[in-house]
Amino acid sequence: MTLKIALAQIDIALGQLEQNFNKIADFVRQAAAQNAAVVVFPEMWNTGYALSDLGKLADPQGQRSQQVLSQLAKQYHINIVGGSVATAKAGKFYNSQVIVDCEGQILSNYDKVHLFGPMDEEKYVSRGSVDNVFDLAGVKSAGVICYDLRFPEWVRTQMRQGAKILYVVAEWPEQRIEQWKILLQARAIENQAFVVGVNRVGADPNNRFNGHSLVIDPLGKILLDVGQEETLQVAELELAQVEQVRGFIPVFADRRPELYK
Repeated sequence: MTLKIALAQIDIALGQLEQNFNKIADFVRQAAAQNAAVVVFPEMWNTGYALSDLGKLADPQGQRSQQVLSQLAKQYHINIVGGSVATAKAGKFYNSQVIVDCEGQILSNYDKVHLFGPMDEEKYVSRGSVDNVFDLAGVKSAGVICYDLRFPEWVRTQMRQGAKILYVVAEWPEQRIEQWKILLQARAIENQAFVVGVNRVGADPNNRFNGHSLVIDPLGKILLDVGQEETLQVAELELAQVEQVRGFIPVFADRRPELYK
């Protein structure tokens, strides 16, 4: 099975909801025009990291984001990994990812589990507590958000449920972009899975972001590096490679979980 995935490496206008929603719609149209089965967006695309303004910017219950993505998915018959958005739920704010199938059905809602201390994210945003495993385009997959990438035990918790693709969405800054690449490759190798990492470009008052969204195969080979500009690029994943690699080195079967504390 071959799966065609579009990586939407976009700039995000800080705090400008309408501008960001319009851009998402445009990139979904572009992905559909290239016959992609899945399109993937970066982290916090609705607001950027306008954390101090979440009271007026965060999406109540994530309703608008879900509705827009659902309508676009259904209109263009494309599956969407909705990056993540700032949401407001029960008096708290979350960094939330929504997964939508090509019929417009919401498959998963995931709140970022690991919050980035150096940015004081935990002062504004609450932690999630559930995993994010779903079947998208006929493929068991998992999704995490930015800082989650640095926690291999959390990624493995999800990937051991049979996922063949890991989607990582991020606002990863330029000064740590080499770590982004290495960590994505490591997650691919240790989980013997495809990894699709989508990062933003542009800048906010605190950071510059230089993209380098990547597609990596189960052996850790970079199949696509999108570069540093705002763009949409497409990669084709040969999913049979996952079983081939897992059959040769059966790391999941050889685990010793009784020893892991």
